[in-house]
Amino acid sequence: MNFAGSTFIALADEGRLFGLDYQLLFDAAIMAVNIFILFILLSYILFNPVRNMLRKRQEKITSDRENAEKNRAEALALKQEYEEKLNAAGKEAEHILGEARKVAQSNSSKIVDEAKQEAARIIARANTEAELERQKVADEVKQQIIAVAQLMAAKVAAKSISDAEGNALIEETLNEMGENTWLS
Repeated sequence: MNFAGSTFIALADEGRLFGLDYQLLFDAAIMAVNIFILFILLSYILFNPVRNMLRKRQEKITSDRENAEKNRAEALALKQEYEEKLNAAGKEAEHILGEARKVAQSNSSKIVDEAKQEAARIIARANTEAELERQKVADEVKQQIIAVAQLMAAKVAAKSISDAEGNALIEETLNEMGENTWLS
């Protein structure tokens, strides 16, 4: 038998399953050192990169949350600003429409006043033309009266007539001229 086998047998006789000898302690110490070295190597090779990755991921998530909150706050501020601008634009549009109504009303009254003035000028011109036409007609009537008077004077001078004959002559002349001339 070999030495390790005899130790196991000797230990089995004593009632223990395994014996703590120097070789077992040395192997356990080597194994502990190997596990420690393996842990350190795995820590540098595996655990630290994983921790770094998780830390970076956590920072990215935190950063994304902060950016999202910041963007949300900016969006709310922009929304409020746009609503204020929209309200201001509505008020400005109402103001512009009010001013346009005032200008239109002013222009309307100005146009009506100008039309009234033009109508008054046209009426004045028509009255002037009517007056001139009336003057012309009156002048024509005077000319006709003068012509009738000359005609009568020529007839009277040609005949010496009595009053009855003169009245008949006037009546005859008036009938020749027509009644419409004297009525207008």
